[in-house]
Amino acid sequence: MSIEARKRIAELRELINKYDYEYYVLAQPSVDDFTYDRLMKELEGLETELGDFAPDSPTQRVSGVPTKNFPTVAHENPMLSLANSYSAEDIHDFDRRVRQGLNKSQVDYIVELKIDGLAISMIYGNGRLLRAVTRGDGEKGDDVTTNVKTIRSIPLSIVKAEEIPGKFEIRGEIYMPHSSFVRINREREEQGEPLFANPRNAAAGTLKMQDARIVAHRQLSIFCYAFISSDTSAGTHSENLSFIQNSGLPVNAEWQKCTDLSQILAYIQKWESKRSELPYDIDGVVIKVNAVQDQIQLGMTAKSPRWAIAYKFKAEQAETQVKEIIWQVGRTGIVTPVAGLEPVFLAGSTVSRATLHNPDEIRRKDIRRSDFVFIEKGGDIIPKVVAVNFEKRSPESQPEQFPENCPSCQSDLIRLEDEVALRCINPACPAQLLRRIGHFVSRDAFDIAGLGPAIIETFNQLGLISSIPDIFRLQENQIAEIEGFGEKSAAKLIESIQKKKVQPLDRFIYSLGIPFIGISAARQLAGEIGTLQRIMNLTTSELEALEGFGEQMAGSVVRFFADAVNQKLIKELLDCGIEISGLEKPTGGVFPGKTFVITGTLPTLSRQEATELIQRHGGKVSGSVSARTDYLLAGENAGSKLGRAKQLGIKIMDETELLARVKNG
Repeated sequence: MSIEARKRIAELRELINKYDYEYYVLAQPSVDDFTYDRLMKELEGLETELGDFAPDSPTQRVSGVPTKNFPTVAHENPMLSLANSYSAEDIHDFDRRVRQGLNKSQVDYIVELKIDGLAISMIYGNGRLLRAVTRGDGEKGDDVTTNVKTIRSIPLSIVKAEEIPGKFEIRGEIYMPHSSFVRINREREEQGEPLFANPRNAAAGTLKMQDARIVAHRQLSIFCYAFISSDTSAGTHSENLSFIQNSGLPVNAEWQKCTDLSQILAYIQKWESKRSELPYDIDGVVIKVNAVQDQIQLGMTAKSPRWAIAYKFKAEQAETQVKEIIWQVGRTGIVTPVAGLEPVFLAGSTVSRATLHNPDEIRRKDIRRSDFVFIEKGGDIIPKVVAVNFEKRSPESQPEQFPENCPSCQSDLIRLEDEVALRCINPACPAQLLRRIGHFVSRDAFDIAGLGPAIIETFNQLGLISSIPDIFRLQENQIAEIEGFGEKSAAKLIESIQKKKVQPLDRFIYSLGIPFIGISAARQLAGEIGTLQRIMNLTTSELEALEGFGEQMAGSVVRFFADAVNQKLIKELLDCGIEISGLEKPTGGVFPGKTFVITGTLPTLSRQEATELIQRHGGKVSGSVSARTDYLLAGENAGSKLGRAKQLGIKIMDETELLARVKNG
């Protein structure tokens, strides 16, 4: 029986792998879902009966045990980032450098779509997937093998290739298809959870989730683009792509061989106009020298290969109609205009709202209700109106009338000196209160799990939370009686609140929501001043003496702590048992006393992550470049700060150098 059973197990594994390849790679399924599920259940039953759980079995893709952490591992081959280009002239310069470096008059290139996702390195040994690691800093990344195994287009074992090296590396780009993105955001909306901004953010968050079952449900995908092995070497990149595809891994079918610049530029033009037709996001095109020997001869710089370059598309735009202009009240009382739009698909998601920033922006662009407008996503994340299509404007159109009273509490709106925004200064404004509470419990502040916007609003309507200190006065029996809660969920929420009663000084300062004081400034105040009482007693001149603190920030801190309402808030919080601990001390002294300014988009670190890394190693982060700045940490699309730093002779550092210096101590 066991011999027959093991034979059947082998047959089922081979059959299911075949069906996975047909469905997820070829998009040509040959069996229906019912048949597939029946075969999978049969395999699960036989494996359980015999205790045969091979790591490359289709049943082992999803682990039922949460991943508590993602260990950092070194890459066997560095994962360098590509240099970026934005114009035909940049491509001409790249081609000229390549031909000069090779001493050739003509070079063959492979051009591929630049998938907007996350780079991954997968190591196979004897045909089996051993490890999958994120790009990280290029030298090391996070081991996310458990989650990568849930991507069904990635074979857990490779048997199709004619000649499989003993060990090799496959690189690819993990992404979230539009269909998965729309489905997940619909589910999150129904559950009252915040929506993902775009598919790339959703994919990044999904890949680092602890529960592989949720990762599997979200249905990530991958396109593979590189093969690396010391056992064998192809003559060209196009041959490598063929090997990857023949091994059962998905390769994007839109790659093309080009023998001159006109073909490359035609390919770029084609896909810049057609990218909205794809079922996934792309943000450009990658151009690679085809001959592997030429790649080796050209070599690398410290940051990127000389034989490849990325052409980045301009921000994608769409035209739609303004249905209404909504005035929203923020936690600091600023009243912000938002355009309610006729829904339109843009850069991977359906957009129905766009920021209008402030009244001056509306006046400058002359945006009106019922106008047809062009929108784009700033940084491919936040939709914004960039221009009005005046040719379609109705003759009856009237300029937007700005509100004189707060939409929430009807108090008079004012404009502070040197501010363009309208502001409600009523401290009891209901809309401000809800947003202040939301800010107080947010991740960078008290980080209280379970108190989302919908629950805060419900508790407010029921009279349980009418101020921030009320959070710490909640009782289990009060919560348990609310529809949708019970004794267990009520106890869990109270436990979550109680655990957060001890907070570092920097988080406490940030949680107060002082205008113009972000997490970086809060850390600076905590680190340089030391105690809450001393911070509350600082003068404007003392604050302006701090690096990066100008008149606006200094005045805001002084006004906040001089306000009797805010003094009462702090006293009540302390009376509720809040304890303030010291700021976590830096773990090293790589940048003792050095001042950084950060500009542009970094490859792997968020602005906050970079700031915290610098501060942990003895440095400070300022918002503006001055003669006292030691380093400018520059990423992609660095703005005017880069030019200013060059004028002052300030050292320019990129993320790779930052991480290397931290690593080397």
